[in-house]
Amino acid sequence: MKSMGFDDYKFRNHTNNADCCYPFSSFYRNNQRIVAFLACFVFFGIVYCFYIPGVTLVSPVLDSETETDFFVNKTLPPVALLPELGDFPAVNESQASSPETYNSQGSQDERCDIFTGEWVPDQNGPFYTNHSCHSIEAHQNCMKNGRPDSGYIYWRWTPKHCELPKFNPERFLQLMRNKVMAFIGDSISRNHVQSLLCTLSQVQEAVDVYHDEKYASRRWYFPSYNFTLSVIWSPFLIKAAIFENIDGVSSDIPKLNLDKLDPEWIKDYKKFDYIELGGGKWYLKTAIYYENNTVVGCHNCPQENITKLGFEYAYRKAINLALEFITSSEHKAYTIFRTSTPDHFENGEWNTGGYCNRTMPFKEGDVDLIDVDKTMHDIELEEFQKADKGLNLRLFDTTHLSLLRPDGHPGPYRTYQPFSRDKNAKVQLDCLHWCLPGPIDSWNDLMMETLMDD
Repeated sequence: MKSMGFDDYKFRNHTNNADCCYPFSSFYRNNQRIVAFLACFVFFGIVYCFYIPGVTLVSPVLDSETETDFFVNKTLPPVALLPELGDFPAVNESQASSPETYNSQGSQDERCDIFTGEWVPDQNGPFYTNHSCHSIEAHQNCMKNGRPDSGYIYWRWTPKHCELPKFNPERFLQLMRNKVMAFIGDSISRNHVQSLLCTLSQVQEAVDVYHDEKYASRRWYFPSYNFTLSVIWSPFLIKAAIFENIDGVSSDIPKLNLDKLDPEWIKDYKKFDYIELGGGKWYLKTAIYYENNTVVGCHNCPQENITKLGFEYAYRKAINLALEFITSSEHKAYTIFRTSTPDHFENGEWNTGGYCNRTMPFKEGDVDLIDVDKTMHDIELEEFQKADKGLNLRLFDTTHLSLLRPDGHPGPYRTYQPFSRDKNAKVQLDCLHWCLPGPIDSWNDLMMETLMDD
């Protein structure tokens, strides 16, 4: 099957013609074999240089009202120019299929930290477009919704001291043959599974076999590979009573049981061969905490008679409980623990006028985690280090590489053509989730490398 993003090499076969090097003199008659060899060597050199095809690029199809409209700057973000072609690194075809991650000396004696690196220009662009993938939720379909720039899709995460192979969808599906994989967590987990579905759809379209009432938890099936892929909505990972509608409006304060895991994923745990587990942001919401069915405290709650514990207490408890359950279970599902994702609201939050209108990645040293994100990340690393990792638990530390991509969010383009009627319209902005295609597609490179590394 054709691998997306690359054309198979097509070599032209040539046979030596006995009449191609006719002997016109005694010199040629005495050196016929040498002349024939040199002529054929030059001939094949020319063929190699000019006739072997290079990489075939997947050019994004801009699914907008019209192609010209897409590039019109209608609102806050300025049009992003593509990186200069001279800045692009040479394409390494072997990276699309090689499972190894090499250090800067080309050896494999030491594992490389694939989460330390930088975003580099990538002229190849994404595996898919909003035109070729049908799994993109409306809120992340930035191109269709009218985002006027496209430079944000031409970057790829590159580790500092090693080569990261590009995700190979066919190889991934072969690896997952007869397996079940679940993404468990919040809307970032759902964002990631959509990216994965879009990439895999270039090999085979998944069959949608289940969804809950709100389409928060879903399940897909790849019949040719007997592979089941799920996303399970569990934003706290622990048992929680949530009183929030689909628009994010709450009718009551969430109530969390810090000593009980969420049955939504626990009930099916033994069915899973692979898990990506992650959360974070929901712990910043006002909440009341329970242990042994008794109120023990809260975060940011108005009640005067409840101990103010802060989100740190609950988040640490939840991660500890989840990782302990996984590592102590007799069923050894291979688990990738994903760290939290920082948002990029500037000059306010989502409900206080914050916005994100950058069109280029940050460089190393340009930005640091804000205090609340650093606290959350520190808790994740500390609890992961305390866990009995064994053979089935790996860290998926996407926090820092996500921090460097303020340009990859829907911003005002979480809804369809928000400024078509009024270019100054006030709309809700999304500076947390990722456009598809977008920066989160690089997480698939990292995920496959993490799986292949073992």
